[in-house]
Amino acid sequence: MASFGVDTRPAAAASGGGGGAGTTGEGALSFLSRGLREDLRLIRARAEELETFLSAPVPEPELFARLRRAYSSSASSARTRLDLSAIGKAFEADAWSGARAARWRWEAEEAEEWEPVRMVKARLRELERRTQAQSPSDMLHKLKLSLKSMTFAPETSEDVPPLDLGELLAYFVKQSVPLFDQLGIKRDVCDKLVESLCSKRKDHPAYRFLSESEPSSLRNDNVGDELDLRIASVLQSTGHHYEGGFWSDGPKSDISGKRHVAIVTTASLPWMTGTAVNPLFRAAYLAKSSKQDVTLVVPWLCKSDQELVYPNSMTFSSPQEQETYMRNWLEERVGFKTDFKISFYPGKFQKERRSIIPAGDTSQFIPSKEADIAILEEPEHLNWYHHGKRWTDKFNHVVGVVHTNYLEYIKREKNGAIQAFFVKHINNLVARAYCHKILRLSGATQDLPKSMICNVHGVNPKFLEVGERIAAERESGQQSFSKGAYFLGKMVWAKGYRELIDLFAKHKSDLEGFKLDIYGNGEDSHEVQSAARKLNLNLNFHKGRDHADDSLHGYKVFINPSISDVLCTATAEALAMGKFVVCADHPSNDFFRSFPNCLTYKTSEDFVARVKEAMTRDPQPLTPEQRYDLSWEAATQRFMEHSELDKVLNSDSSSECTSSVTTESGKSRDTRMRRSASAPNMSDVVDGGLAFVHYCFTGSELLRLSTGAVPGTRDYNKQHSLDLHLPPPQVQNPVYGW
Repeated sequence: MASFGVDTRPAAAASGGGGGAGTTGEGALSFLSRGLREDLRLIRARAEELETFLSAPVPEPELFARLRRAYSSSASSARTRLDLSAIGKAFEADAWSGARAARWRWEAEEAEEWEPVRMVKARLRELERRTQAQSPSDMLHKLKLSLKSMTFAPETSEDVPPLDLGELLAYFVKQSVPLFDQLGIKRDVCDKLVESLCSKRKDHPAYRFLSESEPSSLRNDNVGDELDLRIASVLQSTGHHYEGGFWSDGPKSDISGKRHVAIVTTASLPWMTGTAVNPLFRAAYLAKSSKQDVTLVVPWLCKSDQELVYPNSMTFSSPQEQETYMRNWLEERVGFKTDFKISFYPGKFQKERRSIIPAGDTSQFIPSKEADIAILEEPEHLNWYHHGKRWTDKFNHVVGVVHTNYLEYIKREKNGAIQAFFVKHINNLVARAYCHKILRLSGATQDLPKSMICNVHGVNPKFLEVGERIAAERESGQQSFSKGAYFLGKMVWAKGYRELIDLFAKHKSDLEGFKLDIYGNGEDSHEVQSAARKLNLNLNFHKGRDHADDSLHGYKVFINPSISDVLCTATAEALAMGKFVVCADHPSNDFFRSFPNCLTYKTSEDFVARVKEAMTRDPQPLTPEQRYDLSWEAATQRFMEHSELDKVLNSDSSSECTSSVTTESGKSRDTRMRRSASAPNMSDVVDGGLAFVHYCFTGSELLRLSTGAVPGTRDYNKQHSLDLHLPPPQVQNPVYGW
């Protein structure tokens, strides 16, 4: 017989003694037990009556008999049709008699149905009368024992002491670091405050318990980690499980099958810019391993914008045509068949910033079933005006790669200091709200939240082949470098041309007889060349060309005075070809310092000395290790490691902290404390709040235009829908009104 969760043991066994109070408790339990047995007897009797009723033969209802007789009388008439009046009379008579019978049965059953309820109420009043003389403390103690016998809490809950005010305050400060960061309070200050609050608790039994139960592989002296484990242990002891945050948007894509990586960038070939070339190589080498499916997502421009962006007025009539061009260009350089998908999202070109702005929600062009891992090339750029689904809500892991030092470019504009101030905080907001991890190519970029510095770019394999050929020619005694020095780059002032003209103008006499060939095209071409002619500098200007062009292989020295680059691709390509590189002592060149052919300068006098040194001796051939460091294979390995992508691809579940806990019975068992699942993360709450504020801000066309957005970029236009075969804008984003 079911017990319905009530202790039906004998009273003496349940109470365990206790004098007069125990006798009263035994009587109460015995009274309740008799009442429950009586209720069960009544329920069993009702069930037997119902079974007897259902098994009895069912006589023909009176209504059906009258209908049959009415139909028989009408069928014998001359016209073969039903006598509806007779049928109606039958219905009326049966309905009246049925209603009276039903009312009588309902009244009778009601009287019997409520009898058990009245009996329970009477017994409760009797119990209350008997327990009036009993001590409240004894009753409360017995109630606690009864609840404890029915609870499902872990047996070790009593071993974990509760949190005190200092620990709660320390945890609040630790989780509020993102908010303090936005307010300008450094992370070091918060860490010291947390350490001071927790230092007084080092000798507390709770921390000794953690240090003993935690495996040796997880032990460390980090106060923050110990505090996390302390919070998780307390929450686990209470049986609490954190299911998600306030901004949570439901479950993400299933990761049970083959993983999928989506690389989203802000430019595409034939525009020869870093954000078009490097993501293309990254997609090829990530897909080469065949461990995961890869999709490269690039912007699609209408023909009017293509003519402004792509060289030689090159245009494409369809995305398929541009995809073919991109694959042919890539496979000619990597030397293998590429196996990844290329997808397009609508974009618009902004002339003032010389950049492509996404139109609409970029994340919607990645199917939900493929939304597993996202790599955002230039996450700030992609999300400045992003009005759509949050990347970290749709994807399981989001990595941002910072390519450009936007603050350096903005400071050169009118009212640049004010603009840079706002852009800096917007970059912090979008980086925190839309990425799990951010990789900065060098220290020349803005120090964003969740970021670290690592060069995850390689060079075109063709340049390494050129370097190997030149090294072989030099070993055979041939002269490989027949030309002097050159500079190659887009001809805009921000790309180092201002610094170059200043250096040559200041040391015109020291560099007498030294000539520099410059290759490049750009908006400032006329102004740069006019300034050089006005100062009568030994600078020879040529039209821009590919760095892999055969006409550039004979140069021995590559000069790059730019300090606005994050990681100059041309510098890496020149080193790969075995040339000298003369560049500024700047964070953007930190990766190249380990190469013996990289000559850096701090002052203008050092620049002159470095140029003369490079012109008077030959560069050293690259070692196999140095060639590998410049390759895309090494760059992909660095990317997998520092973005934690290798861990994400190799693990199907979140990390757990496992510890051994001894129960009251003396047995040891493993407990798993998931920090992310046990306790809400204040950082996630702050990030979700920032994302919500950004979403509301970017939803207003007036606010978008006031901050420099391209008009009409909140949604794609009709031409985009025709080119990409998308639903019309009025269908995708309907306007409702009266």
